[in-house]
Parts: sequence; C-alpha cells; structure tokens
Amino acid sequence: MDILSKNRYTITSALPYANGPLHIGHLAGAYIPADIFVRFLRLQGKDVVYVCGSDEHGAAITIKAKKEGVTPKEIIDQYNKQIKESFEEFGISFDIYHRTSEKIHHELSQEFFLNLYNKGEFIERFSAQYFDEEFQQFLADRYITGTCPHCQNEGAYGDQCEKCGTSLSPTDLINPKSTLSGKPPVLKETKHWYLPLDKYQSWLEQWLIEGKKDVLKSNVFGQCQSWLKSGLQPRSMTRDLDWGVDVPLEEAEGKKLYVWLDAPIGYISATKQWALDHGKNWEDYWKAKENKEEESTLIHFIGKDNIVFHCIIFPAILHAHGDYILPENVPANEFLNLEGEKLSTSRNHAVWLHEYLQEFPDKQDELRYVLTSILPETSDSEFTWKDFQARVNNELVAILGNFVNRVMVLSHKYFDGAVSLGTKLTPEDNGVFEELSKYPALIQQSIAQYRFREAMTHFMNAARLGNKYLADEEPWKVVKSDEERVKTVLFVASQIVANLAIMAQPFLPKTAVKLFDMLNLPAQPWEHAGQASLLPSGHQLNGAALLFEKITDEQVELQLQKLEQAKANNAKKVIPAAPAKANISFDDFVKLDVRVGTILEAEKVAKTKKLLKLKIDTGIDQRTVVSGIAEFFKPEDIVGKQVSILVNLEPREIKGIMSQGMILMAEDADGRLDFVQPGSQIQVGSTIR
Repeated sequence: MDILSKNRYTITSALPYANGPLHIGHLAGAYIPADIFVRFLRLQGKDVVYVCGSDEHGAAITIKAKKEGVTPKEIIDQYNKQIKESFEEFGISFDIYHRTSEKIHHELSQEFFLNLYNKGEFIERFSAQYFDEEFQQFLADRYITGTCPHCQNEGAYGDQCEKCGTSLSPTDLINPKSTLSGKPPVLKETKHWYLPLDKYQSWLEQWLIEGKKDVLKSNVFGQCQSWLKSGLQPRSMTRDLDWGVDVPLEEAEGKKLYVWLDAPIGYISATKQWALDHGKNWEDYWKAKENKEEESTLIHFIGKDNIVFHCIIFPAILHAHGDYILPENVPANEFLNLEGEKLSTSRNHAVWLHEYLQEFPDKQDELRYVLTSILPETSDSEFTWKDFQARVNNELVAILGNFVNRVMVLSHKYFDGAVSLGTKLTPEDNGVFEELSKYPALIQQSIAQYRFREAMTHFMNAARLGNKYLADEEPWKVVKSDEERVKTVLFVASQIVANLAIMAQPFLPKTAVKLFDMLNLPAQPWEHAGQASLLPSGHQLNGAALLFEKITDEQVELQLQKLEQAKANNAKKVIPAAPAKANISFDDFVKLDVRVGTILEAEKVAKTKKLLKLKIDTGIDQRTVVSGIAEFFKPEDIVGKQVSILVNLEPREIKGIMSQGMILMAEDADGRLDFVQPGSQIQVGSTIR
C-alpha cells in the first residue's frame, strides 16, 4: 500500500513524561519525523489530525514527587507547561497537545477497562507483590531495582532491563530492593486484573509478523519478532498506586490503571477533546468502519523503547475492545547520543530544547535540519556541536542560503527585483528545469518510506542544482554583454527558489515562510512543486534577507563548556553507596568459585546493542560467557585482559547462546562499568577469596 494514498490520517507522537524537560533525543526519536510527515500530508490536502500530550501518571511521576517533597500534580503542572511551550516555540504542528490528567481522559480509560472487563477479557489473580514495609505501600515495577537475570546488570528495573532490553517482572530480579527505602521488599498478596497477552499471540503473529513484515522498519520488526518468539504472558493492567486513573470497580478501591493501559488511550482522549473544540467527529479518526477505505490511517511515531507497547500491547487492547482501528505503521527510531556518550537526564548530559531556544533565538530550523540529517532511523546516531556548526555553516548557509541570497541580490541589483523572461530558454535552462522536476517525486518517495534523512538530502540537492546553475551561467559576468540573457538566467534561478520554498515546508517551515515572503508569493501546495512557471514574467520580488547565519566557534565552545561543567558537577556530587545486602554465612560465601581468567576471544552478539560473547580461559577450561558490556568496551580492545569470573554459576541461555559463568564488573552511580581484575598479571585459574 502507498501510505500517502489515503485520505484521512491519525498521527501520534509518543507522549512525553511530564517529569522533566525535552531534549534533542526526544526530538530525533519521534517529534521531528512525525512533524515532517504531517506537514507533507497537509501540503497534499489530506485530512489529518496530529495529537500528543503529557503522560502524567505512573511511577516516574510519583518517584520524582517524593524526591522533591511535592505532590505529583505540582510536578506535572510545571513540566506540562514547559513542554507545551517548547513544542510551540519550536514549531511542532500538533492539532492538540493534551494531558492524561484531564477528566475526559480518565473517563475514556475507565470505559476501555470496563469494556474489556464486561467481555471477560481480564484474568483476576491474587499474586505476591513486593511491598515496602518501611513506607507501608506496594511497589510499582519502577520502584524496584535489582540484578537482571539475563545480563547481570545490577540496576535493572522491575519491568525492564535498560541494558539488555529484556522485559521483566519484579520477581525475576535477583536481590531486589525498594527505591523508596533502599531495603529488600517483602512479598505480600494483592489482587490485580491481567490482560492475557498469550491469548492474542496467534492473532498478533498473523496481524503483525505475517501482515506487516514488508511494512515495518527492520529495527521495529526485529524487536516484535523477538518478543513474540519468546512467548507472550499475561500482564497486569492494574497497579497498587496512589496516583493515576482509578480502576472503576468497587472491589478495586485504591488501585490505579497501569500507565501503559491509560497512556496510549491518551491519543484517543486528545482527539476527542480536539473534536469537541473544533466541531469534528472524533470517531472518524479512531473507529473501525464497515468500508475499510473510509477508515483513518493510524501511524505512531515513537522511540525504540516504546516499540513493544505500541506494536503489541496497545494493538491487543484495541483488538480486544473491537471498535477501533489498528496502527498501520509504527516507524520507531533508535537512540541519539551526545558527544560520544549516551544522553542522560540525571547527569544533565543533554541539549535541552528550552535552553536551545533561549540561546539560539530564531534558529529552530537550524536544529531541525541537523537533527533530520542525523536521525537514528535504523541505528543509533550521534549529535556533536562541531557537526552542528559544520552542517549549518557548510550546508544551510553555504548552499541553500547562499543560492537564495545571490538570486535575490542580483535580481534587485540588475532589475529592481522584477522577474522577467529575456531571451528564449536554452537547452541548458530546460535541462535544469527537467532535473528540478524530479526532486518532488524523490522526496515524496522517501517520506512515504519514512526515510526522512534521504528526503532532506534530495531537498538539499535541489539547492545544489541552483548553485551549480548560477556558477555555470555567471550572470555577474554576462550582464556586461547580454542583459537579456541575464534576465533569463535569473528567471530560471527564481523558479528554483520558488520550488525550494515549496519543498522546504515539511522540513524547514520557518525558512519556507521567509522564502515565500521574499518571493512575494503565497504558500503553495505540494502539487505545484517541480513546475517551471511558479513566478510569471513581470512578477515583483520583495527585498532580500539572509536565511541563515553562521554558527561561531564561540557559540560552540560555550555549549561544550556547559557539558564539561555538568561532568564536573557530577564528579563533585557525593553519591552514597548502595546499601549493604543482607548478611550471608561464611559457608554461603565459600560456595562461590571466583577465578582469574583471560579473555581469548570477544565478539558482539548479533541483533543486540549490549551483549558481547566472550571466550575465556579459566585455567580449568575454556568457556563461553555472554556479558552486557558492549556499550563500554570494543571486542578488539579486551582480548587478552585478565578478568574475575564466577565459574560455578548455573549456565543460562542468553539470546540463544549458553553462557557458562559471569564476569565480575564494578559499576559506578552513572552506570559505567569496569573490570574487576588483578593489579598485576597472575596465573590463570588463580582463585579469588
């Protein structure tokens, strides 16, 4: 199916948590790709609703509120305002930016729950759930940390290990502890309502794996396939929390809906509110219809950490409800890194959107351009300030801005800004128009396949075409001998500028407005792109203005200093060591057989970001160990290293590889890993005691 052939679209971007500001990783993950797509649809006259909003429930909000000694409402009110204003100033074109704390959202989420409940879709279970005795409350998944049973990451959460990406249950964790008290929680019985995802396994395999294998991006399809291959299990749709949407059952007093039940429903409640505000019918954008051609096309733009929820859990909920359309696609992006390191909100290693907007006023399109150029579409990518400077100066300024400026300045200098066809068009002129006419289709094809980096490249190539044309024709020289020919050259060049104005609209909306203003031309729909007569002979141009300014070395240095200062501030922080674990007996300790080993071979585990497959000489044998250290060490750099290895750990299969032991690693408060190893070379197989 040509994704651009439909008439009505429902477009969503991931709901940002209202517990902190936006950074460039958020923009690259979901919002810029979605905004490009939406703007392109609107240029074609499509019926589009583009919705988003603050995700204001869940453990992340309550944890922050407890840390700051305020209520969850105070947290969400602060950050909802900041996030909404940042989006607006940056130019993201939502039809509505809503809130999941609104009454209309609570009511719709409860309606969804009751619909499934009345159909008997839930499994009611009494289960042992972790309880913090000091704080006298049950613990949501994110309130529990421990050691991941798959990659031995000691900072795994109760719902997911963020190092190896494995979905977990709190009881899967080794040595769990409460993030509230820092103490081991106890198991206590509680009742919850589970959605039997295993019941929908075969349907999901048919709809998702068979039906969308040629539709989904490879990174999205791979993660979904891995999840389904592992086999789905029932998942609780309720939580013991004091903040969120109430479970609408008398017997569930004090319980809330699981945030990943209510958050995606926020897309629908936002649409309902928008429809009420604008006299629309929200059902046209969400409800299934007898005639499938009349249904809206639903597309979710997200980051890769939300793939499972948007491709498996939310579709299962919609399918179980029965009245709603299902997503046509979920074009998720990977992660954006910053200056050689992961973006980190806790370490302030980030480029915050609200700070960028203050420090680089009127340079929204410069950031849009650079982030679009490096979007992590199928693998992680990296933002650096030096690259930002180079792309703005060497591409936006030197190619696009330079071409437009030369056309405008020369047109006013020679002909008082009048566009006029002088001599007849030459074969070279017609060749330029023929080449120019190809770019709209190339851009459209790339956008239809969610290849926004490629689409941006096509746009810039059209600007390069204009620069080359001027350089070849040299109107500043020809004007001395053939003024009529110069009229024609600038006529052709002005048509290229007009085409660039149209094609800039999805990518650089503020720049497009400036271009249309300089051209004295109303904004044009996409169907006019590629035409050679957008400006008639005799048309009067407005005055010239610079589109872009160079980014200075001083501006870059200031941003690098900010990141260095954040590192220095983090180094000064006295981070308390994790509390000691419960005492063990000496007999328990001596059961551990820890040896000095040497890494003989190392390689990345296919289709993973975190795992290395190691071959280790333990002195007693040579064995394979899978270790979650790929983010910190290159395979070629660790061959020959001596390590500490627990050799009598029960073997465990990880990603299809039998791992026979565990490498001991030191982990600091920021999650950085390093080897625990002898201070000098020692015989392989030596015991550590």
